[in-house]
Amino acid sequence: MTLFLVSNRLPVSIRRRASRYDLQPSVGGLASGLGSVYREHHAQWVGWPGDVPPRSRRVLAKRLRSEFGYLPVFLPTELSRRYYGGFSNGTLWPLFHSFSTYARYAPADWEAYREANETFAERIAEVAGPRDTIWVHDYHLLLLPRLLRERMPDARIGFFLHVPFPPYDVLRVLPWQREILEGLLGADLIGFHTYDYAQAFLGSLRRSLGVDNELGSLAWGNRSVQVDVFPMGVDFARYARDRPRGTAAERIAALVRGPGVQKTIFSVSRLDYTKGIPEQVEAYGRFLERYPTWRGKVVYLLAVVPSREIVQQYAELKRTIDELVGRINSRYGSMVHTPIRYVYRALSDEELLALYRLSDVALVAPLRDGMNLVAKEYLAARTDGRGVLVLSEMAGSAKELTEALLVNPNHVDEMADALHAALTMPAEEQVRRNEPMRRRLAEHDLKGWASSFLARLDETRKRSEILAVRFLSPSARSAINEAYARAERRLLLLDYDGTLVSFSDQPRQAFPTPLVVERLKALAASPRNTVVLLSGRRKEDLEAWFGGLGAVLVAEHGAWTRSPGDSRWEPTVVLDDRWKERIRPLLQLFVDRVPGSSIEEKDHALAWHFRRVAASTGFAAAADLTEALTNLTANSDLHVLLGSKVVEIKSSRFSKGIYFTTRLAERPWDFIFAAGDDWTDESLFEVLPPTAVSVRVGFTGSAARYNVGSAEDVLALLQGFSRIQDVASARRKETR
Repeated sequence: MTLFLVSNRLPVSIRRRASRYDLQPSVGGLASGLGSVYREHHAQWVGWPGDVPPRSRRVLAKRLRSEFGYLPVFLPTELSRRYYGGFSNGTLWPLFHSFSTYARYAPADWEAYREANETFAERIAEVAGPRDTIWVHDYHLLLLPRLLRERMPDARIGFFLHVPFPPYDVLRVLPWQREILEGLLGADLIGFHTYDYAQAFLGSLRRSLGVDNELGSLAWGNRSVQVDVFPMGVDFARYARDRPRGTAAERIAALVRGPGVQKTIFSVSRLDYTKGIPEQVEAYGRFLERYPTWRGKVVYLLAVVPSREIVQQYAELKRTIDELVGRINSRYGSMVHTPIRYVYRALSDEELLALYRLSDVALVAPLRDGMNLVAKEYLAARTDGRGVLVLSEMAGSAKELTEALLVNPNHVDEMADALHAALTMPAEEQVRRNEPMRRRLAEHDLKGWASSFLARLDETRKRSEILAVRFLSPSARSAINEAYARAERRLLLLDYDGTLVSFSDQPRQAFPTPLVVERLKALAASPRNTVVLLSGRRKEDLEAWFGGLGAVLVAEHGAWTRSPGDSRWEPTVVLDDRWKERIRPLLQLFVDRVPGSSIEEKDHALAWHFRRVAASTGFAAAADLTEALTNLTANSDLHVLLGSKVVEIKSSRFSKGIYFTTRLAERPWDFIFAAGDDWTDESLFEVLPPTAVSVRVGFTGSAARYNVGSAEDVLALLQGFSRIQDVASARRKETR
């Protein structure tokens, strides 16, 4: 099996020189982060090489393949402009960094983004095998997992997001947010840097698509999808091993050791409004203002890497930085001392390493950042254990580097005070803070990050394959029918809502269809069958709909039962329902808060329904209500159930499983069939004998033996049973 790494850009710089192209490996970003993964796994790298004239593409593709092992995806110039500069960086970049006022929502850019992702999918499908592993990276390709899944259903597909994932209230302003979420769900494994980002994604799934999860695992279609956290590391050994050499290192050393300079602060950032560069410069100016004894004794080395200067926002940002640097240097500088040494270009690896090794303080204070590896590289390079990291709370790396001096990047005074604390910090405290951070970075380096992601991807894919085996196949269906035909004493245990009928926005209006009534009547008519309707419904509903069909009716998840031909309902346990007076006001509070929700009162249960409520509101309120009820009923025999758009509370002294074990388990059944659709049915599935045929509606983990897709599939199974009865009845008539 081959590993395919997929990113927006190939890690190569292409320059036209006279009659040929000059190809040079890129540095920084994903190129550095994934380079070692690419080499170690002998992977194939798929990406856009930049704008290349159509006449040159064939020759260039051969060179990229032969010299680097890269597979280029060529895009028309106008398409790439709208896809990359338009939607990726004009819409998704600001939105995912929670700068929603900077985002623009142009339908033409969205169409270009969709088309570019389609082009990537077609290119990958040409070269990848059906069982290969495809690892897709970052916000440029959010639609790609689903597009690949449609073309390659058996492929292992992973996705990793290198930027933050925004909270739902930010994401929801995007007109195409549902398509983005569904695109990501084409992957087997979706990875994020931090738990905050993963939880934001899972929250958006729940509130936008109505998809819930269990410990990050969820069912989508006929697959299992895992959402997990993989904080990206750095090549710790390289930064700890290498020594700065050459003229580049000498230039940095000369800056650090300027006349009168005792301490050095540095920042390295790409030109971007998310990086907080003006705020950092202002904080340094405030530091010099508040702590005048440091004037002339400290230098701030500010390196800004050019990016998108032709975009007005970035041009204005560059002008703001230039003006701030000039103002501070004019106010606090002298003929022999420049407080800020400002470089507007990319630094070489040698320069960066020298900067890390020689600087006393690293100021890494983005307004919002997915991870920020500069902070980790600085610590890895400090083999002496010295140096102080001043780190923004809004950087993903702050979740791991908790011993750093953490600051709010919008609080200029706080950053100024942190710089003073960093410059005056004793060496012993520096070592004490840095030692545990460096140890964690060594243990969770770049290689470990990639290995853990790929191992988790294999685990997730295997789980999907196991679940796929559980999905009811034609051969399993035939075997079930054969067992049904042979049996003399059959027990059919059937849930109602979601199992025999689809859900309704108004639960009281979810009447059985004529087809459901016909199926149940036919099955109950067979002398070999005992049909039991085990439902959470009130006994009044079940009696009105199914009272004359000859089935055993069990209401409220096992609280009441009524045998065929009997006019009376029998309670299965004696209960005290005074708890309702305590719980009902809380449910009413949520009805008042959430328009469209309602309370259903049963004899021995209360239910809060939110099927008519928008998913974004309903699931959030349901989570709050479930937590409140759980706390309220602690140390009692009450049980809180979160079903399909319903929160129900009842006594734990009865359930579908308890009903089976106390009323039916001891009888000599030849064939047991059970069908249900949610967690209330799991108590039944768990107590059935191993030979029973149990079916869970929906593709999710379950104690049931099989999964089916819908209520229609259950009715099809019951129809198969009816046909077997009809054939058997006809044969008996022929032999008379």
